[in-house]
Amino acid sequence: MATLVTLAADEAYAPHAAFLPALSCIPEETFPAAAPRDPAEAILVKYLSRRFLIAGHATEQMVGAAYRAAREVGLDPLLVLAVISVESRFNPIAESVMGAKGLMQIIPKYHQARLVEQGGEAALLDPESNILLGARILQEYVYRTGTLEAGLQYYNGAFRDSSAQYAQKVMAERDRLLEVVLGGGVVTTVAMHGS
Repeated sequence: MATLVTLAADEAYAPHAAFLPALSCIPEETFPAAAPRDPAEAILVKYLSRRFLIAGHATEQMVGAAYRAAREVGLDPLLVLAVISVESRFNPIAESVMGAKGLMQIIPKYHQARLVEQGGEAALLDPESNILLGARILQEYVYRTGTLEAGLQYYNGAFRDSSAQYAQKVMAERDRLLEVVLGGGVVTTVAMHGS
């Protein structure tokens, strides 16, 4: 008796034969495949969330945005994350006394044309837009100056600093992030408390 009830239930909930051909005609591209996620992203999300005391979901969105922006402009995603770490400590509403805004601390008056493309100055407080815009600016500066170090210095407005302190700070942070990734998420005391 139980078998008959189960078979009847399966038949009642099975798709009607008239709908089966229609489902097979839906093009696959209607359902976009998610971009393959780098395994390092999960490690970085966990590390950055703990280090900067940010909710995991928000950190996941920022790390994902950094990876997408880096891929789009041809930069190292760890470099983009290092700039965010140094510039704003992953605070999407950070604002400096110089007027720099958002995760990558972009100064609106120097990038008006790019902001118009992004929908205005409000885009600076949108993490996805801010990261993409900052990555594009950084990539342009690296190209314009000819080296990563000079591009980083230019990004910070410290192009004339011959000691390249800003670039060294960003590269040290990038190395720290790489160490975390290669260590599989093992966070050392220095990495956890360093700035």
